[in-house]
Amino acid sequence: MAPPEDLLLVSTKNHVTTITMNDSRRLNGWTDGMMRALSGAMGRAAADDDTRALVLTGTGRYYSAGVNLGGTLKLGHPQVLHDEIIKHNQALFDLFIDFPKPILIAVNGPAIGAPVTSATLCDGIVAAESATFLTPFSRLGVPPEGCSSVHFERLMNADVAHRMLGPEGWKPTAREALDVGLITAVVPDAQLAEEAQRLAESWVKDGKARSYRGGATRDELKGINARESVALAMAFLSPPFLKGQLKFLMSKKKHGPALMFLSLLVTRPLWSRLLRD
Repeated sequence: MAPPEDLLLVSTKNHVTTITMNDSRRLNGWTDGMMRALSGAMGRAAADDDTRALVLTGTGRYYSAGVNLGGTLKLGHPQVLHDEIIKHNQALFDLFIDFPKPILIAVNGPAIGAPVTSATLCDGIVAAESATFLTPFSRLGVPPEGCSSVHFERLMNADVAHRMLGPEGWKPTAREALDVGLITAVVPDAQLAEEAQRLAESWVKDGKARSYRGGATRDELKGINARESVALAMAFLSPPFLKGQLKFLMSKKKHGPALMFLSLLVTRPLWSRLLRD
């Protein structure tokens, strides 16, 4: 795995700091290393007086293929694993909720799972025409995360939110996402970086403060994130999810991570009643 400092490109121009995920070989997936790198870079941008707005984007064909569960979860005592899932999921989305300056997501290609829901916690989302947005939680047998259980319905409407979060798993294109209110702008692929910089600079010029879409507040979103993280931890340790991950990892011949899920599944009758929320 590349060291965290090699996973991002960071530059600042006219008080706008742009963080570019730079792991196109892994489709900019949110591995443990990527998340540590993002957390560090965003923390430095938050403390940097020269940074008055932030842009987050990616290199290559994908914005981000999402969280690699097999690569982020480690085999251990189920209660410890349960608590770690809550801790890491909550910290992931609090990273975006707590960022103190205006933040624009520039989606350069397909976005899957947490990279979609975290984007909606920011001030705006501008997407290249090639972008798509997928939240396959129902297909994976897990509940919505990233405040999407509440926030999606506010940004779009109940029917559209259910299409994306429910069994259909609708994957809108950039134009469709704009039409339903998921994102705030669409531009040709070649113009994405220029438009993101222009928009962020306009925020700086106008003295824009950090805001949340859909009338949400920081404290409200943090409360939703905390509740969703507990529900997610319980779902991650349920038989349907463990079986699904085992089957997927075996199909990819990733035998090491698959063994973790097999061990949890086989021993589940022994430890499941001991879990506390």
